[in-house]
Amino acid sequence: MQPRNITVVGAGYVGLSLAVLLAPRHRVQLLDIDAAKVDLICQGISPLADAEIQQRLPESPIHATTAAAHAYADADTVIIATPTNYDSDNGYFDTSSVEACVAEAARRCPQALVVIKSTVPVGFTAALQQRFANMEILFSPEFLREGRALHDNLYPSRIVVGGNSPRAQAFGQMLAECAEAADIAQYYCGSTEAEAIKLFANTYLAMRVAFFNELDSFAEIHHLNTRHIIDGVCADSRIGHYYNNPSFGYGGYCLPKDTEQLRANYFNVPNQLIGAIVEANRTRKDFIAHQILKRRPHTVGIYRLAMKNGADNFRASAIQSVMKRLQGRGVHVVVYEPALAQSHFLNAPVIADLAEFIRLADVIVANRQHADLAAVADKVYSRDLFGSDQ
Repeated sequence: MQPRNITVVGAGYVGLSLAVLLAPRHRVQLLDIDAAKVDLICQGISPLADAEIQQRLPESPIHATTAAAHAYADADTVIIATPTNYDSDNGYFDTSSVEACVAEAARRCPQALVVIKSTVPVGFTAALQQRFANMEILFSPEFLREGRALHDNLYPSRIVVGGNSPRAQAFGQMLAECAEAADIAQYYCGSTEAEAIKLFANTYLAMRVAFFNELDSFAEIHHLNTRHIIDGVCADSRIGHYYNNPSFGYGGYCLPKDTEQLRANYFNVPNQLIGAIVEANRTRKDFIAHQILKRRPHTVGIYRLAMKNGADNFRASAIQSVMKRLQGRGVHVVVYEPALAQSHFLNAPVIADLAEFIRLADVIVANRQHADLAAVADKVYSRDLFGSDQ
């Protein structure tokens, strides 16, 4: 394939990992509004906690910029990977950043293929295509794990492209050629179906998390051995030993907002399960807070805010929801989070010294167990059984 002129908009996990993936074979401009992040990328320093990006970025020929005019110049492919947070007031994703990027591309490089990687509501791309009828706009979902985004682009489970045109197929082939895995399954369908694939895939994962969390709640209430039950259930090959480690609830950037969005898309479709997944996650956080309160702690220590070990993103982590519930009941809370430079988080003191943190806390709440806490296991409340994030 001939080298393309590619503009990637958004330097988060999706955008930066795609830029690093494509840059060895194509000319890549990476556009972001965060000047500090752009400066780091230009120095070959990853602003994200992703081992593969950190390893490959210093040698990557990416050019990062905050200048839209420069980034869009000569682009034949524009990949949009900007945030689309769920707006709970309106009951829909906030897609304003995506719409602004498409409008900018229409003004500066109308001949370019526009590929949306940001997660959007079902039907969004088709409506956008009607507004910008002179451009070709596709939706192509990403299936990336936080902290392993480049790895998951190099070894994708599948490539899904919402289009069947020659340019759509060439885009899918480009992703496959830049990956390191062989014989990658490729799926070409309508953009609306591709949007549904993304939301249903994440909602299924959320459902699985919620299921094993409710299994764990049952076992804890009845003083049963959760691990014995999970091991026996998951020995069935149709169920499998994965995504079965109890937690305080699903969280992070994708699953909470994607499940909420899919539920909103069901507004005129009969359903019980989709809405129940969202409610089950809330119930689990209520249950976890209740179990901690039963210990009658004076001071609760929150050990790490991120959802996963090795991650640096605290966004929508379940432990924060538990923390707020405890504070709402008048419990004094302190936080240990080495990635935080500030003195307080959610009105709770941030304790930089681990030993001091352990001394202050009557109960230490940890979504995932860690060797840091091995010596004070009697203080720790965690539902982690397998020491993994899946």
